[in-house]
Amino acid sequence: MKLIGIGFGSMVAAHRVLAIVEPDSAPIKRVIQEARDRGMLIDASYGRKTKAVLLMDTDHVILSGLTTDVLSARWEDKQEESNNG
Repeated sequence: MKLIGIGFGSMVAAHRVLAIVEPDSAPIKRVIQEARDRGMLIDASYGRKTKAVLLMDTDHVILSGLTTDVLSARWEDKQEESNNG
């Protein structure tokens, strides 16, 4: 299983990530609130400003303090590793 570092020592399974989105739009803010209400929100930002939201195939929503660009680059690196290895 390939893991992606999402910041501050936290990791997620690469094959479980559906989308990496920015947290600024109203629909994403609603998704975050709904996940919080259902108990499916994981705050991995460690008190820092949320810069990216990961939507997982398990219906979990994960908040990260890293930007979407950084996370997508890490995800693409993991995909290249699995294709080459």
